[in-house]
Parts: sequence; C-alpha cells; structure tokens
Amino acid sequence: MNYIFNFPDIGEGITDGVIIEWRVETGQEVKTGDPLVEMETDKVVTDIPSPKDGKVIKLYGKAGDTIEVDSPLVELEIAGGAPQEEAAPEEAEEHFGVVGSSESAGAGDVLPSSSEGTEKRPQKEPKGKRKKVKATPVARNYAAQIGVDIQAVEGTGPQGRVMKADIKSYHDRSKTSAPAEHTPAQTQAPPRKAEGRITEVPLTSIRKTIAKNMLQSKQSTAHMSLFEEVEISELVALRQRYKQKFEDMGIQLTYLPFFLKAAARALSEHPSINSEMDLENNRLLYKNYYHIGIAVDTEDGLVVPVIRDVDKKEISQLAEEIQEKARRARERSLTLDEFKGASFTVTSYGSIGGLWGTAVINYPQAGILGLGRIHQQPVVRNGAIVVGTVLPVSLTVDHRIVDGGTSSRFVNAFMAYVQNPADMFIR
Repeated sequence: MNYIFNFPDIGEGITDGVIIEWRVETGQEVKTGDPLVEMETDKVVTDIPSPKDGKVIKLYGKAGDTIEVDSPLVELEIAGGAPQEEAAPEEAEEHFGVVGSSESAGAGDVLPSSSEGTEKRPQKEPKGKRKKVKATPVARNYAAQIGVDIQAVEGTGPQGRVMKADIKSYHDRSKTSAPAEHTPAQTQAPPRKAEGRITEVPLTSIRKTIAKNMLQSKQSTAHMSLFEEVEISELVALRQRYKQKFEDMGIQLTYLPFFLKAAARALSEHPSINSEMDLENNRLLYKNYYHIGIAVDTEDGLVVPVIRDVDKKEISQLAEEIQEKARRARERSLTLDEFKGASFTVTSYGSIGGLWGTAVINYPQAGILGLGRIHQQPVVRNGAIVVGTVLPVSLTVDHRIVDGGTSSRFVNAFMAYVQNPADMFIR
C-alpha cells in the first residue's frame, strides 16, 4: 500500500518550511528514521526523518518550495494491504512526539536540528551532473542577484553550507583577482536589473514569522516603555581589566554578560516582570527561574536564543555561552530547544549604533530590556562636570501585568548593579 507522509508539526508555532535538499530520490528504499529531506524553518534547519520503512514513490516539491505543516511531503510504498488508521492516543505516546496529525516516527528516533555531526550515506550522481551545493534559499537568491555561481563558493557554515557571507567574500575576491581562465561564474549571464521602481523579493520563513510575532505582541499586550541612562565607568574599567584574560581562554568578554547578570538579579527582586498572563485560566504565572533571551541580528533576520539559569552562572560561563549561541544563531545551527523557555528578553540594539529604542515584547513575556550604544558624555560627579561613560536603557513592559512604579524600581535596581559591577563575578 501507499502511504503519504505529511510535513510534521515540529513545534514552536512553526507553520511551514522551505525545502533545502532532498536526501532521497524516487525508487529509493528507506528505513524508519532515515533522513528524507532537509527543511529550513524560521528558526532551524533540520532533517525530517522517515516515519516508516518503505520505498519512495513520490516527492512533493523541489528545492526552494515552501511546504505547509500537514501538507504532503513524501509518498511511500510500504508493506501491508489495508490503509493504516491514525494511532490511538496510548499508542502514539510511544512514538516520536513532534509529528503531524497521523504520522509518527518510530520509538527512539530523533529529529535532529541539523545534520551536523551525522554520517552521510554517499549517493551516486549521474555522470556529468554537477554536485548539489548546500545553501539556504536566501543565499541562493543572493548569489543569483550578484552573478556568482554558487557551485564555485566554498561554504563555512554547518556541514560546509554556503552562507551569504561566503558568497559576498567570493564575489569581492573575484573582482580584485585577475581572470586566469574561464570559470562557471565568468560565463554565467549577468544578473537581471530590476525593472521599474520596485524590486520584488519573496518573504523568507523567518521574516514571515517575525512579522506574525510582532503583530501578535502588539495586539495581545499593552506596551508601556520608560527610559533611563546610567553612568558605567566602573564597569568599563572592570571589563578592560579582565578582557585580555578572557581572550587568552578564547572568550570574547563583552558587556552583555554583565547586563544579563544584572537583569537576573533585578528580576528576582521584581517577580512580576518575570511572569506571564494566562487569561484562559485567570491567573499569572510567576517564573522561579531566569532564562533570558538575547536578540541576535543575523543576515536572515532577528532570532532570540535563550541563555538558561543566568542567575546561577559566572560571568565567564555567560560570556562563553553568549559567544557560542550568537555564532550558531548566525549559522542557523541552533536547535529548537535553544529557542524555548525564555522568561525575559534583552536586546542590545546599541551594539549596532542606536542610542534609544522602544523594543517590542517577546510575547507572552511581561517585559523586554533594551540597551543603547555606550558612549561618552558630560556627567555631574561630586558636584563637578566630568566626562562619563553612559549606557542608555529602555524597559518595555506589558502594562496589564506590570505597573509604572514596578518598572521604575526594576530599572533602578538594574542600574545599581551595573554601576557597582565587581560582585557580579560571584555567583
């Protein structure tokens, strides 16, 4: 009998995915758990495993196509004569839990966030066929726009995936090097120029999700923001004192670990900002943990990986984890679990250059802390005007949960910690 496997719901509100690369072809035999297709969602790039043993009869879609959750993905020919019914609830509990309405992978199988670290089965390619390059649709579109043959670009992403930065670097090198021989990039037709005054670019999965989440936040919460600035010369001196020591350990010491630590301590003193509203059950949920999301700017859009148990980690641990999470966020190699469970969010738009900003709450959280560009300006110290180092701070809260007085006290507590940072090296 034939069995149609639908694109499963892999959680975190994901509604669709883009086909990056098929791992199988029609006529191929597969076992339960074998990767069928590599998909890109708004958060991760992941392999989708086969839920059953069988032969691939049909593939629904090609590389670059968007597939909705619960839409057909692969048709398999499997053993057995009668159509299979949807598993009963008690049976389904023994199967993999992220699948769609009627598909389940076998017990003990996993859905990896990416295929990094897994062994690939070699597949024979037809004679004369060019190898298939691993790259996201965003990178492929960019290569086409600037006239680069993506086959010629060496990827630095997970498993050699070609990133947008790789294409730009290759393009820049090509412009400065003398042409020694004809290459595919040189013989390719130049990119088409945009006709008229508008250039159309398809929305990526991550951009669609950002749009949906921002709108949901604005429609579901009562945003209120307040602004302050704090003089942080002691923190600047402390970071400078330890910066080289951290570099010797391979860790980049930024200000963010200190800010996360200060935020966690301030949250412990003002628990309503570390909560969420559950209107369906008429209650507030206070979080007794401090998992803080950090907004990371990537070439594909803003993503928010989570740093867990900030209050329990030393500055060195936080610095190393932030560095690693930010790198993997830009490579799209984080797992879904690494985006889950944040109780609060910090966004550092000042790292790019902004002084002030009104951040949008990461719904259903109760607040988000925005940090502006650290800069020097005149300040009053002991009655005299001196040059100080100032950090702009903004706090946006859900005014249904958090009052203005609580917001001000939280910001005051946060500023007190970053003004006197020495004890933040202690757990």
